[in-house]
Amino acid sequence: MFAELGLAPPLLKALDTLALKTPTPVQQALLPAVLAGQDVQASARTGSGKSAAFLLPVLQRMLDVPSPRTATRCLIISPTRELALQLDSHGRDLAQYTDITSLVIVGGEGFRAQQAKIRKNPEIIIGTPGRLLEHVEKHSLEVDDLEFLVLDEADRILDMGFREEVMAIVAACNKQRQTLLLSATLDHTEMKPFTAALQHMPTVIRVDDHRRMESDIRHEVILADDPGHKQQLCTWLLANESYEQALVFTNTREHAEQLAMFLINQGLRTVCLHGEMQQSERKQVMQQYREGRFAVMVATDLAARGLDIAAIDLVINFAMARSGDDYVHRTGRTGRAGASGLAISLIAPQEWNQMESIARYLGLSFERREVEALSARFKGPLKKKKPKKAEKKTGGTKPRAKARERHRNRKNIGNRRKPSGSKTQDKADEAPDHGDGLKPLGRK
Repeated sequence: MFAELGLAPPLLKALDTLALKTPTPVQQALLPAVLAGQDVQASARTGSGKSAAFLLPVLQRMLDVPSPRTATRCLIISPTRELALQLDSHGRDLAQYTDITSLVIVGGEGFRAQQAKIRKNPEIIIGTPGRLLEHVEKHSLEVDDLEFLVLDEADRILDMGFREEVMAIVAACNKQRQTLLLSATLDHTEMKPFTAALQHMPTVIRVDDHRRMESDIRHEVILADDPGHKQQLCTWLLANESYEQALVFTNTREHAEQLAMFLINQGLRTVCLHGEMQQSERKQVMQQYREGRFAVMVATDLAARGLDIAAIDLVINFAMARSGDDYVHRTGRTGRAGASGLAISLIAPQEWNQMESIARYLGLSFERREVEALSARFKGPLKKKKPKKAEKKTGGTKPRAKARERHRNRKNIGNRRKPSGSKTQDKADEAPDHGDGLKPLGRK
């Protein structure tokens, strides 16, 4: 129970309001370490409750040691705007019975308007690396008195190329801060040198393998011949599957827009989300989808992290994920908080090897499915013939030796008898058997 972890009454009241009764494994492991003031590195798979695992103890420490609102106390760095907004929403829910305030700082919004909001000294600021660095460099965001620095989805921050921006922000931060690093995996190739420059003797917490899939999610694949066939399959699934809300992933902005328009023309309540939309548009789309005004969202991997909507019970990979980790984050948008979910991947011939690679990486067995009315001509790669094994030396004559033998035998067939002692006859007497135990005839 959360009460046993030493949380203050306002936080326990908020948890009760949110119907959160029992801490998840990552929350049980992380809260004591953060409350003890330790730097922490924590890895756990998507949907495991990592956000509350660091937000709750940070809020608790702020309540334990009140501070005048003259500077930012906690800075949370997020790789995407959507995750930043999600963290802010979750943080506000947990802090609803306290006086702790927060602010989101991301690109796509007016810089001066953000400066005015920062001057009100919110205790928690959540933002993306690029825009946060702009405010630090222009001295509108002072972090030299910072108490808590949090990097959420650190592996994604590195994948998106934000290492230099983060290091520049860290260089301006209070050296005596507490630093928390949350990631789906701590085995990223760049993680070790990255964390070495950020933390001092961190406590490392690995709750579970980020590659382990939720048992409540079914993983199916349907074979498709081409993009047009995929559109038909996607339309059929969205018209015939039972779901409250569906999330359809593509790999590019262009494909997301094209597919969303196609589904709209098929009469499906669909909205589109990708990284090149204006921030105001993205916020509006997210809010409308969260409120259930649209049943289907077509999105790029932008929505694979930070989107926490319990109503999503169907995920369709219109284009297969580029990696196993991306597949985990995509499908992790469903089956959250113990609910069941369904993930369906539409696999074209050129995606077969990628699907098998992801299955091996995740130790996952995809369930093959076929829509009879839209059955694909593609049935999977043709089985390759196994190469013939070379005969062992003791098991018979090698092919080349057999060919030489046949050649010699053909030369000897029909040879005329030569006088005794002739060189030709002497060679014939030494010729090998024809296979029937007989030698070419010679004069007695």
